[in-house]
Amino acid sequence: MTRDEVIAWCLAQPGAVETYPFGEHVLVVKVTGKAFAYIGFAENSIALRCGVTAEEAAAVRARHPDAMRPMGYQSRHGWNTITLDSSIPDAELQELLAASYDHARS
Repeated sequence: MTRDEVIAWCLAQPGAVETYPFGEHVLVVKVTGKAFAYIGFAENSIALRCGVTAEEAAAVRARHPDAMRPMGYQSRHGWNTITLDSSIPDAELQELLAASYDHARS
């Protein structure tokens, strides 16, 4: 998926809200007041919640070590930064997006 496709997917989810709390260069998509995608912190990448714990997020990263890394201080809460370079199949990336969205809704 491209960055634009990710943004379109995120904003198409019920209740999704486009916010810019860090300035116009970082899009944070929220649902029920909680972030589920950060787009723009790093070029051509997004950050998603990939687990409830750092350990769960590490297990997801292990499947794609060249395309994922911990998201700074948020990694302890299960967030990963994902490079949008087509190395992760679109279907799996959509599953990660959906899981992050679902977690924010709960």
